Amino acid sequence: MDRRNVPATFVWNPFRELARIEQELNKVFNELVPAGGAEISQTQVWAPRVDVYEKDNKIIIEAEIPGAKKEDIEVKIRDNAVIIKGEVKREEEKKEGNFYRSERFYGVFERVIPLPAEVKADEAKASFENGILRLELPKATAEKEVKIEVL
Repeated sequence: MDRRNVPATFVWNPFRELARIEQELNKVFNELVPAGGAEISQTQVWAPRVDVYEKDNKIIIEAEIPGAKKEDIEVKIRDNAVIIKGEVKREEEKKEGNFYRSERFYGVFERVIPLPAEVKADEAKASFENGILRLELPKATAEKEVKIEVL
């Protein structure tokens, strides 16, 4: 087909297609979220984002828990997984007339993170600073190779 004879409205425009997809996604999102904003109720559970990596023979887990206080966070190790749970409490209710949106996470949170290796749970350390929970879990030492002399 000769492109010179095709009207301009039929030429594929990737930017127009992206704009259409964005409009569709916004439509779906606006149907799911009330017009007053995305306010999470106290009973809804959310999961903090985490990074899990290995450093110096330790499994390191860093979890984002903005707005939490360390006394409201509970960490357990069970069945080769770390369980982080707690609650972010709302400091004060905003009742000003021009308050349009609330998108911050409040309420109960929980995250179960499978561990990539066995750890020494009794030597685990946790710290909480600037909204980041950091766990250091020493890996359990695997049995070392032992040479046995044949007599």
